[in-house]
Amino acid sequence: MAQLHPDVLSNLPSTVEVPAYDRTKVSVGIVHLGVGAFHRAHQEVYTDTVLAGGSSEWGICGVDLMGPEVRDKLAPQDFLYTVATQSLKGQSLRVVGAMQEMLVGPEDPEALLARMCDPAVRIVSITATEKGYCHDPASGKLNFDHPGIAADMASPDKPTTVVGYVVTALRRRRDAGTDPFTVMSCDNLFQNGRIARMAVISFAGAMDAKFGRWVSDNVAFPCTMVDRITPTTTPDDTARVNSDLGVTDAWPVVCEPFMQWVIEDNFPTGRPAWEDAGAQIVEDVEPFEYMKLRHLNGSHSALSYLGSLAGYETIAACMEDAAYVKFMRTMMDEEITPTLNMPQGVDVGAYKDSLVERFTNPAIKHRTAQIAMDGSQKLPNRICGPVRERLAEGRSIGHLALVVAAWMRFVTGVDEKGNSFDVADPIAAQLKAIGDAAGNDPAALVKGYLGVSEVFGNDLADAQPFVEAVTGWLASLYAKGAAATIAEKYGV
Repeated sequence: MAQLHPDVLSNLPSTVEVPAYDRTKVSVGIVHLGVGAFHRAHQEVYTDTVLAGGSSEWGICGVDLMGPEVRDKLAPQDFLYTVATQSLKGQSLRVVGAMQEMLVGPEDPEALLARMCDPAVRIVSITATEKGYCHDPASGKLNFDHPGIAADMASPDKPTTVVGYVVTALRRRRDAGTDPFTVMSCDNLFQNGRIARMAVISFAGAMDAKFGRWVSDNVAFPCTMVDRITPTTTPDDTARVNSDLGVTDAWPVVCEPFMQWVIEDNFPTGRPAWEDAGAQIVEDVEPFEYMKLRHLNGSHSALSYLGSLAGYETIAACMEDAAYVKFMRTMMDEEITPTLNMPQGVDVGAYKDSLVERFTNPAIKHRTAQIAMDGSQKLPNRICGPVRERLAEGRSIGHLALVVAAWMRFVTGVDEKGNSFDVADPIAAQLKAIGDAAGNDPAALVKGYLGVSEVFGNDLADAQPFVEAVTGWLASLYAKGAAATIAEKYGV
């Protein structure tokens, strides 16, 4: 088959949506650091719609700071790719053309810095995951001992990290008299704009206090809330997409129909009219963040650990177990929803109903092992935050404690059959050492893991109701297994 390329768009089936604009007239106005599947299924889709509406100044320069794999697959396609939306009704295809070019940081740092310093670039957006900000989630501070940060401090004109590139480009723009770009985090982090701001200003200030103050006074860091389930594209997905396209797309992305983007309106030098594509532009993103972070992401983490322990490979498989569904809904209703303070008119009940429906979609094979990755950086905001609030009010934390116990059982790196597996986490070695020392003793494990301040801070280890609840659940997970523990408590 021919390869996906601008020259073949007119030959695609009429059911395939293609860019409704002249891509040759689009200029780069956004540099995006971290071109993964989520970015291509989310921000680029919104921007593609804006470009189709007649705006030609917001093309995207995609950046990979790890290696050339994505660039090498997409460059022969002129950076076109297919978004395959999977629903119970089947598959719908859309070719997205918002990305105009792609750079690989390690190959040519100067080329990337030059693009970031282009006055036409007014937004630098980021999807780098929690790890990309090189911060300590528990303290909320930049980790200057991080190898990447240390290297970038030593050689600021040869950056390797997201933070290093942003700071160096801002410094060069300041020195050249060019207006700073807006730094927009699109990562699945609570108050992601504030985290980006903290990291960039901390790094800039450590280099030069005067420059740090300039960044603080002149650079905008809007918060955003992003939502679209985007599992890893499998070879079967690619084959199915290419069969329906009639051409070869080297790297399509697969996602669910649902898509949401809530954006703080803080762009001093302009932004695309993303609201025309369905984004919500608001003064305060925080209430929406809490709703999504705690309901969707918290439930995702809960199901990923409890599902992995039970041998459920996908979230949809977990949702085939009625007890798991009841657990998820009970946790949301009783211990998460009461922590929210939503604006008038937001239907939280409908949102929770939609999550059950979305998680149940068997066409979206979102693997529990993928969601379980990097739990030490996800748990503090998704689960520990509401735990603290509930404890402060003297309210129950039993369902949330089960999630923590499941995480502890999971990060020992030994499954319920006694088989070892690799835990994908920035502090995996530390977690394994604690697990090996404690053995299968629930009390010893809880004591050891609650001492990990990166996850639990310095307070939860002394919260006796929480300690007792986690220890009880962990004992049950060891004695009965995850599926039986859930069935006993939430069986229907």
